[in-house]
Amino acid sequence: MIKTVAIQGVKGSYHHIVSQQYFDTSVNVIECLTFDRVVESLISKESDAVIMALENSIAGSIIPNYALIDNHNLHIVGEHYLDIQHCLMAWPNQSIEDIQEVYSHPMALLQCKEFFKKYPHIKLVEDKDTAEVAERIHKNQLKNIGAIASEYAATLFELDVLAHSIQSIKHNETRFVIVKRTNSEVPKEEINKASIKFESDHKRGSLATILNVMSDCKLNLTKIQSLPIIEKPWKYAFFVDVTFETYSDFDKAKSILNIMTQGLKILGEYKNAKL
Repeated sequence: MIKTVAIQGVKGSYHHIVSQQYFDTSVNVIECLTFDRVVESLISKESDAVIMALENSIAGSIIPNYALIDNHNLHIVGEHYLDIQHCLMAWPNQSIEDIQEVYSHPMALLQCKEFFKKYPHIKLVEDKDTAEVAERIHKNQLKNIGAIASEYAATLFELDVLAHSIQSIKHNETRFVIVKRTNSEVPKEEINKASIKFESDHKRGSLATILNVMSDCKLNLTKIQSLPIIEKPWKYAFFVDVTFETYSDFDKAKSILNIMTQGLKILGEYKNAKL
């Protein structure tokens, strides 16, 4: 049973919202300012599971998090998609014209840059976390400072929302994964998605051949991400997500890929949250 979950960010952050939606709201949450600290909490058994954002529909993959999961031999046991709606918020009784600086996570700033072109007087400043800025404004009663965070954060820290849904692309979704020290606890008959990692030969057509094998085994490729192998210049590892109707199809593919690829690693077997 999951009793303690570690998140990147503070309460009110998007990771915190996922913890409330995926787990029971009574779960104990450990707030961490970095993903490295999140992973440390899991390895030291301070937490039972952790939540990590892996990709966003606007900004793309969060590549360092793939490496963290891989390097520490952790396992993805579930996933959760969250509709990210960014709000501009500030200490009460101020207008956008009063705001001189807006602080937020770099990805949030990137997703909202079009909105701020209408307000050239506002300076955008990168910070550690969305909700942490909102918490700081509340704690120190900061004026002329804005935060980009969730509406939930504005409610939690008693701030006024000056503008709703300010991200450039209104449908803005982030995929989060639930990570544990051990592999999936989902019964095989319920598993219909997997995350794997492998290296391929540096030969023409080798990756295409591997992808064809996946297709022949009735696997649907939903994500492929390459990552440089530090100790092997110009060689890459591939992180791949696949979905399938029956576990036996995935089992067959694993047997073949184990022969065709180098360093095949199963990062997780779990339920597809998109179904």
